[in-house]
Amino acid sequence: MIDPIAFSNEVEKVVVAKEDNIVKRKYYRFRGGRWYGGIATADTVGCNLSCGFCWSWKANTSIATCGEYYSPKEVAKRLVEIASNRNYGLIRISGGEPTIGFEHLLQVLDILSNYKYNFILETNGILIGYNKKYAEELSKYKFLHVRVSLKGTNEEEFSKLTNAEPSAFRWQINALKNLLEENVSCHAAAMLSFSSEEGKAKLIEELKKIDEKLADLEEEYVFLYPHVVEMLKKRNLFPRIAYDPNKIPSTLI
Repeated sequence: MIDPIAFSNEVEKVVVAKEDNIVKRKYYRFRGGRWYGGIATADTVGCNLSCGFCWSWKANTSIATCGEYYSPKEVAKRLVEIASNRNYGLIRISGGEPTIGFEHLLQVLDILSNYKYNFILETNGILIGYNKKYAEELSKYKFLHVRVSLKGTNEEEFSKLTNAEPSAFRWQINALKNLLEENVSCHAAAMLSFSSEEGKAKLIEELKKIDEKLADLEEEYVFLYPHVVEMLKKRNLFPRIAYDPNKIPSTLI
């Protein structure tokens, strides 16, 4: 079983490099995409979970050899260029877990604060839930919105899907509490491909106790990319609901 906090520290040693006051982070791709109606994306290398449905698992399981180190200035420049060229209003960091190497993330946000774009932080929330200081730091950026992606609807599902200690699911829930207490714009998403309707309903009730607006849960489902199908088979995971990536419903984009 993975201890996500300890694992974060080990991953950070590989994917983060400091040069004086500049904190570099490994990325394997910069791209535009149709999500959110159009968004510029930087895909990081390295995560603190091992999700059996992860579309980025190849990068996140070969962190020593995958990707290159980029400075915050280089990351911001590439994202702004993509957004400008495609007339996007949104920018995000995705792929791995962006809060690993948190100082790098803050330096990227500092630079992007000089531009007109809104930033979506896609995170599993574990480090934000573990250390409230992360939420406090993020509260400085009013152009930021945090999407906390819950892995399943409860501790048992979380552990089965991520190979992590069941108790770490509570850090995900706690991240939402910390963000809301610091007035950080956020919402909850949840991977529901492996969940029952009862599990979904119970999760929504739990989220409502934190804040009514969290009841508007974003539903995530597995996209059956060939490399994802490969991973699902290895992990003996069988989604109840999944989608052909070439026929993704518009409601999920």
